[in-house]
Amino acid sequence: MQAELIVDARNAVGESPVWNAQEQALYWADIPARRLHCWSAADGSSRSWQADEMLACIARRADGQGWIAGMQSGIFQLQPQQDGSLQTTALAGVEHAQAEMRFNDGRCDRQGRFWAGSMCLDMAAGVPAGVLYRFADGRLSAQLDGFIVPNGLGFSPDGRTLYLSDSHPDVQAIWAFDYDTDNGEPHNRRLFVDMRQHLGRPDGAAIDADGCYWICGNDAGLVHRFTPAGKLDRSLAVPVKKPAMCAFGGPGLDTLFVTSIRPAGDLSDQPLAGGVFALQPGVRGIEEPLFNG
Repeated sequence: MQAELIVDARNAVGESPVWNAQEQALYWADIPARRLHCWSAADGSSRSWQADEMLACIARRADGQGWIAGMQSGIFQLQPQQDGSLQTTALAGVEHAQAEMRFNDGRCDRQGRFWAGSMCLDMAAGVPAGVLYRFADGRLSAQLDGFIVPNGLGFSPDGRTLYLSDSHPDVQAIWAFDYDTDNGEPHNRRLFVDMRQHLGRPDGAAIDADGCYWICGNDAGLVHRFTPAGKLDRSLAVPVKKPAMCAFGGPGLDTLFVTSIRPAGDLSDQPLAGGVFALQPGVRGIEEPLFNG
């Protein structure tokens, strides 16, 4: 299956792709560049907005007031303006476990609560200071801790299973939790996939309409699909080593968009690193929930 390059974005760390069905457009973030990007399916054009600090994960707001985002110092509301500016409103600050931390992967559960994990800026240090937070009813609360790089957050179609990974080379695990949809609490943590048995470190994820879990295999140039039983179903290739996160979109939600990372150094063997790609995997996704807080 051929991956199509839709934007040669050259993102340092392209993350959190979200399909906006109303606009027929894909939004995503470049974390260290502190930018929000948008690609229009209608004409292939793209534009971006500059944030004040690192921007890691986004979700559309149900009230139509732009986006909710996990950034460096907390949770924010973002409203892209026609003049290219990004109106930013703080919703909740965060007291990180230590200095030099930021939010990383995040999304809404099926009920519209916003979830985001934190990590140290120096991933190589391997410090398990990362925390998974829930933002709902105007309150930011820590739910799970002890992660180095929390990633791969996803919710089953019925919302009753929460998936979460840790991308650090020392961990490389994906867990499943039973999820209480009434109070928004995960419990009964168990190993879903040991990614050390597969190619690539677990990065960002998406869930399809069959309840299967798609995870980017960072460093391997692959996107894997696992069944709800944790069995590897298929692996799709992209022409870069570091796919970062995937998301379903397009008019029929049957296109899998993949963002990627552009590392420093010699890129002669992956000149498209940092680009955004589109695949036709033969399955449909689920529309991403809106934040209703």
